[in-house]
Amino acid sequence: MHLNDTVALVTGAGSGIGKAAALHLAAHGAKVAALGRTEDELNQTVEAIKKAGGEALGIVADISDPDEMQKAVDQTLKQWGKLNCVFANAGINGVWAPIEELKLEEWQKTLDINLTGTFLTIQKSVPALKKQGGSIIVTSSINGTRTFSNAGATAYSTTKAGQVAMSKMLALELGQFNIRVNVICPGAIETSIEESTEKRSIERVQVPAEFPEGDIPLTHGKPGTSEQVAQLVGFLASEASSHITGTEIWIDGGQSLLRG
Repeated sequence: MHLNDTVALVTGAGSGIGKAAALHLAAHGAKVAALGRTEDELNQTVEAIKKAGGEALGIVADISDPDEMQKAVDQTLKQWGKLNCVFANAGINGVWAPIEELKLEEWQKTLDINLTGTFLTIQKSVPALKKQGGSIIVTSSINGTRTFSNAGATAYSTTKAGQVAMSKMLALELGQFNIRVNVICPGAIETSIEESTEKRSIERVQVPAEFPEGDIPLTHGKPGTSEQVAQLVGFLASEASSHITGTEIWIDGGQSLLRG
C-alpha cells in the first residue's frame, strides 16, 4: 500500500482514531494536513510524523465553521498544491439522555459538529479532489447503522446514520470525477472520546441485556484499537480500494451483530 503521491486531510487528528490514521498515512508516504481544535495535541501529531521522516501540517479549525474549513483546505493546497484524500473523522459523542431530557442546544451541537461538520469538510474539499480524483472516508459508528441499543444516544445515532446516507448520495454524485466515498463504522475502540461524553438518566430507558463473555465476539469483549481502524483508513485511501465506493465497513469484532 503506497501513498507516496498522496496529500491527505485528516480531521480530529489530535487524538484517537484521527491521530492514528494521520500517523499511519504518513508512514506509508502521504503528506498529512492534521486538523483539529486543540493546538497542543495537533503539534504532537505533527511532530511525531516529522520525527519519523514524514511531512505534516497542523491546522487549528472548527469543522462546523464554513470559513475555517475553507481556510483549512486553502492552507493544504498552498502547502502541497493538491488534495487526494479526505478523512472526515472529527466528531463528538455529545449528550446521551432520555428524549424528554435532551435539550435542543445539546441536540443541535451534536448535529452541528458530527453532521454539518462532515458536510463542510467534504464540501470544501471537493473542488480540489475533482482535479484528479481521490478518496473520501467518513467515520460513522455502529450506532445508528447496525446498533440501536445504546439508550439515550438519539442525537449521536441520528448523525451517524446521516453520515452514511450522505456518503452514499455523494458516492454516486462524485463517481464521475473518480472520487470514491466510503464510510467506516467502528464499534468499541480504545480512545478517549468516552471521557467527553455526558450521560444523564439513561438507566431509566436502558433495555436490560447481559453479555457474560463480553459483547465483542471476535475478541471475547476486548475493544479494538485506533491503529486497527487506521489500517482500514489506509486501505480506503489507497489504490488497493480503487473499485470500492458507497460502502460502509463495520470494524467492531462482530459487536454490532450481537448488540443490534
